[in-house]
Amino acid sequence: MASTWLHFLCLLTLYLAGSHGQEGKFSGPLKPMTFSIFEGQESNQIIFQFKANSPAAKFELTGETDGIFMIEDGLLYCTKALDRETRAVHHLQLAALDSQGKIVEGPVPITIEVKDINDNRPTFLQSKYEGSVRQNSRPGKPFMYVNATDLDDPNTLNGQLFYQIVIQLPLVNNVMYFQINNKTGAISLTQEGSQELDPAKNSFYNLVVSVKDMGGQDENSFSHTTSVDITVRENIWKAPEQVEITENSTEPHPIKITQVQWNDPGAYYSLVNKEKLPHFPFSIDQEGNIYVTQPLDREEKESHLFYATAKDESGKLLAYPVEVHVKVVDINDNPPICPAMTVFEVQENEIVGSSIGYLSASDMDEANTVNSILKYKLIDQTPKVPSDELFLIEEYEGKVQLGKRSLKKQDNPQYNLTVEVADKDFQTLCFVQVHVIDINDQIPIFKVSDYGNMTLPEDTAIGSTILVIEATDEDEPFTGSSKILYKIVEGDPEGRLEVVTDPQTNAGYVTIKQALDFEAQPVANIVFKAENPEPLVSGVSYNASSYASFRLTVTDVNEAPVFSQRIFQAKVSEDAAVGTRLGNVTARDPEGLAMRYSLSGDRRGWLKIDSVTGEIFSAAPLDRETESLYRVRVVATEIGGSALRSEAEFHLALTDVNDNPPRLAKEYTGLFFCHPLSAAESLIFEVTDDDQQSLWRSQFTFALGRESLQNDWQVSKINGTHARLSTKHTRFEEGVYEIPIVLSDEGKPPMQGTVSLSVTFCQCVEGSCFRQAGSHDGIPTVGMAVGILLTTLLVIAGILAVVFYRMKKDEGKGNVENPQSPEAKPLRS
Repeated sequence: MASTWLHFLCLLTLYLAGSHGQEGKFSGPLKPMTFSIFEGQESNQIIFQFKANSPAAKFELTGETDGIFMIEDGLLYCTKALDRETRAVHHLQLAALDSQGKIVEGPVPITIEVKDINDNRPTFLQSKYEGSVRQNSRPGKPFMYVNATDLDDPNTLNGQLFYQIVIQLPLVNNVMYFQINNKTGAISLTQEGSQELDPAKNSFYNLVVSVKDMGGQDENSFSHTTSVDITVRENIWKAPEQVEITENSTEPHPIKITQVQWNDPGAYYSLVNKEKLPHFPFSIDQEGNIYVTQPLDREEKESHLFYATAKDESGKLLAYPVEVHVKVVDINDNPPICPAMTVFEVQENEIVGSSIGYLSASDMDEANTVNSILKYKLIDQTPKVPSDELFLIEEYEGKVQLGKRSLKKQDNPQYNLTVEVADKDFQTLCFVQVHVIDINDQIPIFKVSDYGNMTLPEDTAIGSTILVIEATDEDEPFTGSSKILYKIVEGDPEGRLEVVTDPQTNAGYVTIKQALDFEAQPVANIVFKAENPEPLVSGVSYNASSYASFRLTVTDVNEAPVFSQRIFQAKVSEDAAVGTRLGNVTARDPEGLAMRYSLSGDRRGWLKIDSVTGEIFSAAPLDRETESLYRVRVVATEIGGSALRSEAEFHLALTDVNDNPPRLAKEYTGLFFCHPLSAAESLIFEVTDDDQQSLWRSQFTFALGRESLQNDWQVSKINGTHARLSTKHTRFEEGVYEIPIVLSDEGKPPMQGTVSLSVTFCQCVEGSCFRQAGSHDGIPTVGMAVGILLTTLLVIAGILAVVFYRMKKDEGKGNVENPQSPEAKPLRS
């Protein structure tokens, strides 16, 4: 009877579909076809209705039917749910037979592709993994792998696995030392781990690693965890101590100078010429021994720095390269070097013992060693007039002095000296010229003593030349006795002007060094003095001829107000009362006009300013979590005149108060335990709050929200931010339990909040939780289909209405919950 109803329902469904213009979508002639069906669908699903031309009387289905696919009156349907993991593709053949069983059409191929659904949980190949890593290993280089499998289609999101490190113990300073490739399961060190791992401090770490399917992007993805034990071993791949090599060695080369060694055998060593030397004088063998291949010259290069690398058989670095430092030790192999010619000038009135200058010879050997200590000796003077030994030279400093008497230019204007410079093993001759110059017995004299009046606006550009002054000196040209320096000795206390001397003409160019200021000094009587860099001889002094003056008048230019500083700063607690004085700004108008202050950019309306005093107050409640550093612009505007204005910035830093209660760090939905419990279960949750990072944000306490729950549940603290919710027994009934948890921080005063974790106890199949199914969104159930049919057949006779009533009743009794409906999918923590 049920088969008859099913047959009638199938025909009627196809008839109605055809009557709505669906010919070719649900029915059609016998031809090769391919159908895609999701696995796990409910049984008795109609796939297609085939129509055959006369004299065909029935159809025959052969091939990989697996007792699942049937055809009746041209209706191809499946009798039970498909399983992609059993068979992903069914290859069938369909033929049309006449009443005698003879094939009149076909057979044609019918392909059924079984589409995957996420009905398999990923599983690690091992329940526990063990590995080791050397300290200072290269970050990002895998040292071990974890592997999981998933029976779902790897070409779909259902079979795409996502690896993640859930817990690292110990977790030092909340820093992860290990990382995992979320696609391959490769475990490596983080940058911090490469730098911080030390077996002397902690030689063992444990990781909890999870794997999720659906690429880890779906809240309903399945997951599995495994434990990873990691041992930290000491690193022997270290930079060697600095090597010292004596230069110009005559020993046979190459010579071994040091050695590096990788942690494990089989490494391939090489050297990297970091300094890009055209001839690299070092090599390394496959035992890690480093050699110098030729004699070194300290004067060519006093030290060498290069890298040693260790690579695996594929040429990849096993760790960071290590530096090798080589110092070249000096020997005395260079004579002293003299400058091409040393020239000194000495005035003819210098007294005996006066320093004329220093002869500066050099030595390419290493400084501050016995090889580079130089000794000076004067061995000749030309000419020897009026006598020999007019000069002395200090033995180690090279200072040349007058030895017997003052010089006179008329005796001889120039002397040539020969000096022997010697180190421990070598001698070199150096040459010195001494020029006798005229004494400074003439003072500079201004050509004009009064340069008159000059009027300038106060905004005259800095650097402008406003006047040229000039004095003359009768001493020998182009010497320190005749060179003229100009100074402003009166009328410019702020240093707004300066005078620059032309070295060829001795003219002085008066320029503006700082901006002129009418308000500070509208009129200035400037006095210049002309003098020589060389001191005047005894009995000669500067007089009025060496002074000149001019009168400078500065005219007013209206200027904008000037703030005392570009940025004003203040700090206040975010709970400051409205109206609290936060600080003040100050500005002045150069012309002394009155000003008013205003704010610009106060987009939150937090501040107000006294337009007269510049005091700034809070105008609304402040909130550090909204904006911790609040920036506005302060405007100072002239009252009257041209209303010029200028701006400065006001920065208000808000300090935190504990005004946010703790909360869950993320939304925890779909938490469940399989019923009945076989042992106590637990789950882990994380807490945070929105206040500034501080002690109380990272140290939370946890407690159950109701005393009545203490017989069934327990909350235990893991660390400052994580806690575990555990069952105390196994006698729970099926259903949803709302567990309130009280969270407290350690602020002053502390804040407290209550959150709720919803935990479902449900029956599980293969580790998945199921609940009473509703219906698929967008997919009609059998009842809905019957409703549509009843609506369509309102015009049909009463007898058909009775038939449909019985169909609806039978379907209601036989309806089997679809295990893949959205409401039945498991919720995982």
